[in-house]
Amino acid sequence: MKAYKVMRPVGLDGLEVIDLADPRPARGEVVVAVRACSLNNRDLGVIRGGYYRNDKQPVIPGSDMAGEIIEVGRDAGDWKVGDRVMASFVRDWISGPPDDAVLRTSFGGGIDGFLCERAAVPAHCLVRIPPSMSFAQAATLPCAGVTAWHALMRAGTHAGQTLLLLGTGGVSLFGLQLGRALGCRCIVISSSDAKLERASSLGAADGVNYKAQTDWEVPVRALTGGVGVDHVLEIGGAGTLARSIRATRAGGTISLIGLVARADTHPPVEPAALECITLNGVYVGSRTMLETLVAACMVNRIEPVIDRVFDFVNAPRAYAHLASQAHFGKVVIELAGRG
Repeated sequence: MKAYKVMRPVGLDGLEVIDLADPRPARGEVVVAVRACSLNNRDLGVIRGGYYRNDKQPVIPGSDMAGEIIEVGRDAGDWKVGDRVMASFVRDWISGPPDDAVLRTSFGGGIDGFLCERAAVPAHCLVRIPPSMSFAQAATLPCAGVTAWHALMRAGTHAGQTLLLLGTGGVSLFGLQLGRALGCRCIVISSSDAKLERASSLGAADGVNYKAQTDWEVPVRALTGGVGVDHVLEIGGAGTLARSIRATRAGGTISLIGLVARADTHPPVEPAALECITLNGVYVGSRTMLETLVAACMVNRIEPVIDRVFDFVNAPRAYAHLASQAHFGKVVIELAGRG
C-alpha cells in the first residue's frame, strides 16, 4: 500500500510517499480502508518537527480518519466487514480524564496515523459513521469537532450565553455551529470580511475584522454592552490570550485550545485572576465525546464545513493550502477505494 511518512522535521520536503505491506489485524483490531482524512493545524506542527507528545519520527501523519472495515481480527467486538467507521483522535482515551500515557497515543503524532491507504486499528477507538454522513464529513470530527464539543461541555455553555470564536478554521466553525445549537449568541473575529459574511450565514450574530480593528477586544466587549463574553474558544494561544482575557466577563471562561498566533507580549495574569476568569486547557477529547458529538450533529442537523477536498496524490498541496490560512472550515484529503 501507499503511505505518506514524515521522514525529517523540515516541513513539506520531509513528507514522502513510501510503499508498505498491507496491514493485517492483530487480536482486537480491524483493518480499515481509509477513505478520507482531514487536516488540522497540529498536522503542520508534525511535519515541522512535532511538539510535546507528538514528536515521533519517522511517522505516518494524519489523526482524522474515516473509512470502511475490510478485515476483522479476533476479539474485535461486533464490528464487521463493510462497517463505516472513524477513529478517535487519541487511540486509548475512551472516557473520563486522561493521563500522560494515554495522551501519548495520539494518532499521526505520538503514534502512526492515517495518511495511508489502509490501517490496522484497535476496535476500542472506533465510532460508527451515521448513514447520512459522508466519509469526508466524518473525517472532520475526531479533532476539530471533538475539541469544540469538549470545550463547550466542560465550560457548561448554555442557552443565552455569548460565545467568542477566534477565526474561521475547523474548531471555530464547529464551535459556532454547536454554540448556535445550544442557543448561544456567537461572535466571530476574522481577518476577512468575506469570511465574516460566511460565518454570518452559519448563524454568527456579529463579526469583527481584527485586521481593521487590531484591538478587537474593544469592539467585542462593546457588543456585550461592556460586560464581556461568557466563553472564548481561544485557538491563538500566547499571541491572542491577552486580548481574549480583556474580552471576557468577570467569572467567564476561556478554553485554551490552540497555539496558532505568536506571542508579542506576556499574557496579563493579574486581570485573569482579579476577574475570576476560568482557564481550561482543552486537548481534543475521548472516544465517548466523539460518540456524543456524532449524536449531537445528527439531532441538530449540523453539517461540517469543508473548504476544499484534495486527492491523496496531492496531499502536500492540501498541507500547503492549510498553511496559507486561506481556508474556511476543514481541508480534507480523499482516497480512492481499493476494495
